[in-house]
Amino acid sequence: MGLSAPARQCEQLSEMEIFELIRAVGSSFYFYFSHWILGFFQKKMPPQKDPLLVKAARGDPLSRPPAWMMRQAGRYMAVYRKLAEKYPSFRERSETTDLIVEISLQPWEAFRPDGVIIFSDILTPLPAFGVPFDIEDVKGPVIQTPIVSEEGLKTLHPIDLDKLHFVGESLKILRREVGGHAAVLGFVGAPWTIATYIVEGGSTSTYTKIKSMCHTAPHVLRALLSHLTQAISDYIVFQVEAGAHCIQIFDSWGGQLPPAMWDSWSKPYIQEIVTSVRKRCPKTPLVLYINGNGGLLERMKGTGVDVIGLDWTVDIADGRKRLGSEISVQGNVDPAYLFSPLPSLTEEIQRVVRSAGPRGHILNLGHGVLVRTPEESVKHFFEVARSLNYDTFLETQTPRELVV
Repeated sequence: MGLSAPARQCEQLSEMEIFELIRAVGSSFYFYFSHWILGFFQKKMPPQKDPLLVKAARGDPLSRPPAWMMRQAGRYMAVYRKLAEKYPSFRERSETTDLIVEISLQPWEAFRPDGVIIFSDILTPLPAFGVPFDIEDVKGPVIQTPIVSEEGLKTLHPIDLDKLHFVGESLKILRREVGGHAAVLGFVGAPWTIATYIVEGGSTSTYTKIKSMCHTAPHVLRALLSHLTQAISDYIVFQVEAGAHCIQIFDSWGGQLPPAMWDSWSKPYIQEIVTSVRKRCPKTPLVLYINGNGGLLERMKGTGVDVIGLDWTVDIADGRKRLGSEISVQGNVDPAYLFSPLPSLTEEIQRVVRSAGPRGHILNLGHGVLVRTPEESVKHFFEVARSLNYDTFLETQTPRELVV
């Protein structure tokens, strides 16, 4: 039996137009009804091409670099602050499907970046494998019972992905929302970084407990890191199967380790994650970011990831030379440039893109967006990125700027 006339007219709408129509009816109706109606229309749509960001991660030739920002959704946006007043609990905002989707899409709707990262936290999966935590206004994350002994290890269990249903649901909706217009990004914390919170009991500026544990109870720490490695690997696959095009691994505190210790206490576990994920999701690009990674670039490459995220303290041309042309890079505009006059920001974006070269570069900041960053500057960042064209832009490049 054929479709009715109204159904045939709806069938001609783009996916984005369908979403706007549904959202106009009401957010609650949208949330529940969108699963059904988008499934109907997706069956009738041709297979989508890989987003620009995925192509850049693979090193495919492109006309311009794709762009997104770490901490892309958050407190610098007025719409986020307004929503946070209504829902003051970060855990509620980051563990409720419709709030996750709304917050994740705020920068997408305002700036149209090439990547939409899920609004979440690297600690979100902890309760799903036996580590409860709270987030306090002043102290930040707090783990009441740190794991520092064999007895503490007994509280751990395999990750229960059903307890993270809100992550999977959110990624599915985000994938449908942006269609093929942007990449949907998931993320995880690396085992060492997650372990710092579990051992220290929360945030720290010295890392003395976990660093001393490397010598006083190495068997306990290695058992913890091994458990985290398996849980994180499964969590990555879960995110990919739910719709993430790309996954970023944050070893945020890996840069606090001397290189030799990073080789022993972080790198092997990241390598194991990469190997495990490669077997199950061979086409999904993996990005590795470490804050303060200038002394670790070659070691990071050895993990087997597809993309190395550079912080702003690394000269991106030098990073390219050290890493070679067979791996892609991401970064690395200093977030503070977003507080500069717009012409200065434009010049810095152009300098970074020139230095990175025309292949295998994802434009980003060298760290997350800072609180009180002007939204006008974020908008300008993405407008400049979209205006670039390698064919014409790099013609002005001097021989000294060329990437070897």
